[in-house]
Amino acid sequence: MAESRGATAGAAARDRAGTPVAAAAGRLVAVVVTHNRADKLDITLGRLLAEPPALLSAVVVVDNASTDATPGVVGRHGAGSDRLAGHRSAVNLGGAGGFALGLRMAVERFDPDWVVVMDDDARPLPGAIAAFHAAAGEGWDAIAAAVYEPDGAICEMNRPSRNPFRSAGGFVSLLSHALRGRGRDGFHIPRAAYDAARPLAIDAASFVGLFLSRRALGLAGYPDARLFIYGDDVLYTLALSERGGRICFHPGIRFEHDFTTITTAGQRFVPLWKSYYHHRNLLIVYRRSAGWLFWPALLVVLPKWLMKVRHHRGERRAYLRLLGRAVADGLATRLDVTLAEIEASAREA
Repeated sequence: MAESRGATAGAAARDRAGTPVAAAAGRLVAVVVTHNRADKLDITLGRLLAEPPALLSAVVVVDNASTDATPGVVGRHGAGSDRLAGHRSAVNLGGAGGFALGLRMAVERFDPDWVVVMDDDARPLPGAIAAFHAAAGEGWDAIAAAVYEPDGAICEMNRPSRNPFRSAGGFVSLLSHALRGRGRDGFHIPRAAYDAARPLAIDAASFVGLFLSRRALGLAGYPDARLFIYGDDVLYTLALSERGGRICFHPGIRFEHDFTTITTAGQRFVPLWKSYYHHRNLLIVYRRSAGWLFWPALLVVLPKWLMKVRHHRGERRAYLRLLGRAVADGLATRLDVTLAEIEASAREA
């Protein structure tokens, strides 16, 4: 069934100028998770639905209980079209829960060969979807896009990773970078990879511009909704690579990410409650990646997190309280904490 759909799509696809375009990947469906960013979602949906249907068959939007104009934006873009399927959740499921639900919806409703996931403030740059179809036949199970900020800078929060603990050379490189105050570069792919001509094998990637084949979904299943936000994508792709999935970073597939969650050079969380999920889930990521080396690594990580308190003037006590709870819950892999609990903790004096 998938093969016949792909052949039909490839034969019928035309861009706006009427030029034939190839849809080698078959049926592609986008999954977008949104919460109270109607203006950015409007741009993202406009960009996605401007793609020829043969290149992008449909879009699934999961609205995490937005209280702004999001329902109207989804309704306007979906009016008179069978390419957009929206779901409005009664509660905020977080990115993890939203992507888990959205991927299920995409599979059950549209039976795609591939899916591509993104936040409401992220979207493909012109030519990205066509570039994906050109790369889809190269044998990868998942393909991560090159993600940039609107000003053209590499989006650091979406820079894919290789697990340095899987080889002696990787671990030595991590230590070398850490000793020079560049520990992040020991995990993430080099910036030069964004200018390379060929894709690069990776172990982990974000849910911004990540293309997943049906084989990938079969290997890794759906994201763990209990993680809520942050790290769910890394844990998901780590599991995929551990189960034999082949993941690459492709510099020719370009996305933009207009994010505003973290300010002050990536040190201050807005709103503050998000810091809990960031730190708790990072501990779980580090533990899964590092094995027994997690414990000495923890001695390096915790002081750095404590130092970030200086970026939270007026919220320092709340930041430290959330950090303490995140560390305790991360070490215990406790995932049953509700958003209401964390928001209340962030508000306490």
